[in-house]
Amino acid sequence: MKRPIYLDCHATTPVDERVLEAMLPYFRESFGNPASVGHFYGWEAETAVKLAREAIANSINATPEEIIFTSGATEANNLAIKGAAEAYHHKGRHMITAQTEHSAVLDPCRYLASLGFEVTYLPVQSDGLIDLSQLDAAIRPDTILVSVMAANNEIGVLQPIAEIGQICRDHQILFHSDAAQAIGKIPLDVMAMSIDLLSLTAHKIYGAKGIGALYVRRCNPRVNLAPQLHGGGHERGMRSGTLYTPQIVGFAKALEIAIASQITEQQQALMLRQHLWQCLCELDNVILNGNPTQRLAGNLNVSFSNINGAALMLALQPIVAISSGSACTSAKTAPSHVLTALGHSQELAYASIRFGIGRFNTLDEIETVANYVVTTVRSLTE
Repeated sequence: MKRPIYLDCHATTPVDERVLEAMLPYFRESFGNPASVGHFYGWEAETAVKLAREAIANSINATPEEIIFTSGATEANNLAIKGAAEAYHHKGRHMITAQTEHSAVLDPCRYLASLGFEVTYLPVQSDGLIDLSQLDAAIRPDTILVSVMAANNEIGVLQPIAEIGQICRDHQILFHSDAAQAIGKIPLDVMAMSIDLLSLTAHKIYGAKGIGALYVRRCNPRVNLAPQLHGGGHERGMRSGTLYTPQIVGFAKALEIAIASQITEQQQALMLRQHLWQCLCELDNVILNGNPTQRLAGNLNVSFSNINGAALMLALQPIVAISSGSACTSAKTAPSHVLTALGHSQELAYASIRFGIGRFNTLDEIETVANYVVTTVRSLTE
């Protein structure tokens, strides 16, 4: 059976061969626990983790001590949001986020709201960008945290992170950003962008699943977080649990590759995305979701009017692997909250496709998918 063309790189990516090669020794030969400081195997693993931590920190202009390893961006988001709420509740119980955030941000905020915190959910404009003046107006004396993602996981929109960071800095409140989709694809500088907390993950950049990190600022200001996992005091007491050395080494390698090839790789993704969009524009009922230029190079999210979304996805499955929304919520029956936040009807939101173009996709694949989508949409609208 011929496998479908994979265009779902916002959901996950295959592990790069170079990443796997870097990881393999730490499964069998160099298998020690980094916390075992009394013998060679522990020292070996500890050194590998130390070097990986330094590499990840350098990639975002942080210090190694500011990198806290987690199981992924979901845990990092929970640690940032709930950890900050618990640590700073004496200063205030108000938080701000956007309506289009990932569920790994929205759900912790809803949980905190059930405990008595107040959360302001900023609307977005029709192109998916927040209005900075609305953010500034939403800040109150009791606001302790703003959380706005760097790149949207569905529509790929890039929020003005540096400007948001400056607004937060001017008001002396913490700024958290979920950069799961942005890391390795756009330049990130926590100092220049005034970011206090930054969530990262490896599996969107051809690393392994199950490893992520949270950047936690240690000066100007020093950010305090209440740990959400207890038992062992690992990661400076912020995240207990044995460090997964192979995944950590792979994370650093994946990030090294992504940054080294960032310009050429993103230019290639942009070229493929533009070609795909040009082909889809043959259809009269296609609508682009999100800002046309201020978005991830490899992201294309489109809706089709007057079409049955379920029938479309079913018809495309044999040829192409794509999503109709976030992979974390695609099993839910509700329409995408991101697309409804743009002002789309439920019917239009259901009839939407997210293409995630990645490192290993080719022009031939894009043309094959484009032709099949155009043919399928036309057949379903006849």
